[in-house]
Amino acid sequence: MEKQLTVNAIKGQLTLIRQDDDPIFTLYKNDSRIGVQKLLKQTHEKIQKHQILVDQFQQRLKLEQKAWQNGMNLVAGIDEVGRGCLAGPVVTAAVILPHDFSVIEVNDSKQLSHQTRERLYPQIIEAATAISIGVSSPKIIDQINILQATRQAMKKAVLSLSVTPDELLVDAVDVPVNIPKQRMFKGDAKSASIAAASIVAKVYRDHLMGIYDQLYPGYDFSENMGYGTAKHLEGLEKLGITPIHRLTFSPVNHFIKK
Repeated sequence: MEKQLTVNAIKGQLTLIRQDDDPIFTLYKNDSRIGVQKLLKQTHEKIQKHQILVDQFQQRLKLEQKAWQNGMNLVAGIDEVGRGCLAGPVVTAAVILPHDFSVIEVNDSKQLSHQTRERLYPQIIEAATAISIGVSSPKIIDQINILQATRQAMKKAVLSLSVTPDELLVDAVDVPVNIPKQRMFKGDAKSASIAAASIVAKVYRDHLMGIYDQLYPGYDFSENMGYGTAKHLEGLEKLGITPIHRLTFSPVNHFIKK
């Protein structure tokens, strides 16, 4: 009589399964052990959740795939972060993904946890065909306003790419470059390239604000990233403005010493 595998041994087999129709499910479906049936159910649920992620990711690749089919092989997604902050620069990223890009968790950075963004950041950088950052400082923001500063940063990001894109996919803002572009609202949820750019820009800026937190302690920059939280406003009240504050933004302008 063939020796029955332990529950742990079966668990090891199930961790390798990626398809719902794998023969191993049939092999153990009549196993009377509660532990085995529980493992089968968990594995089914895991596969189904993974398939949902795959399907959603494929939806986010449709704009890129349409462009690729039309001969536009280099499609750059553009996004920004930090427009509404009281301190720090606005940061933009341009990302060109390869046609076989398969990091399915890449999604709108706002939908992802800090830990997930940090984990995906190096994966995107390693996989990308080309990637670049564009930054507009608080001084530039004060001089030309946040919208124009964002457009300027996006232009820097596009022109800094190691290759010239055939088309741009942009989240709302009109990038002032002579390259065919598609503008859309909530683009980071509609395009994998824009989503990748949103993650890169977010993580890059978060790291930068962590450095500023060390240079200018008392404003909680590593936690609020320059947004107007209670601790940030408390810092402004006690310590005044720093060189990275946006002087034209309210309530920062109320703390400028006359």
